[in-house]
Amino acid sequence: MSLSLNHISIRTLDVAACERFYCGLLGLQLGPRPAFPFPGLWLYAGDPAVWANACVHIIGIDAQDPEGLKRYLGDKSAADMQGTGTVDHVAFFATDLPATLARLKAGNIACRERTVPGIGLHQVFVDDPNGVVVELNFPAAEQAARLAAQAAGASH
Repeated sequence: MSLSLNHISIRTLDVAACERFYCGLLGLQLGPRPAFPFPGLWLYAGDPAVWANACVHIIGIDAQDPEGLKRYLGDKSAADMQGTGTVDHVAFFATDLPATLARLKAGNIACRERTVPGIGLHQVFVDDPNGVVVELNFPAAEQAARLAAQAAGASH
């Protein structure tokens, strides 16, 4: 058997906030989605004409008509709608650390950063509108270049 991660699905009461976070902040793009009996979005990393590129599925909860979702995926209580439960976080490889950090700052989104020793990754952790922890893994060389640019700017 061969496995690769296909997508993550996030249930939400605020589809628009998820679209702003995942598209506006992380750069995914809205694309085609099957006609499920509940609201939602499929967000793509890559060509949206290729359904396999839909790496984040947003599952909207219609408080006025939750039956389609209940029949299709089962019911969850409001208490189950926060954070990642037993899943600690989801992670993406990413590029352009300076622009990402600038977007986070402009959007007033708090982040936590660290460089992983020995494997060449600089990590940025953010929380999506539902409390799901999203890890963005950048090449550590981008962080090194950012620090060097800051040091050069400080010495002038």
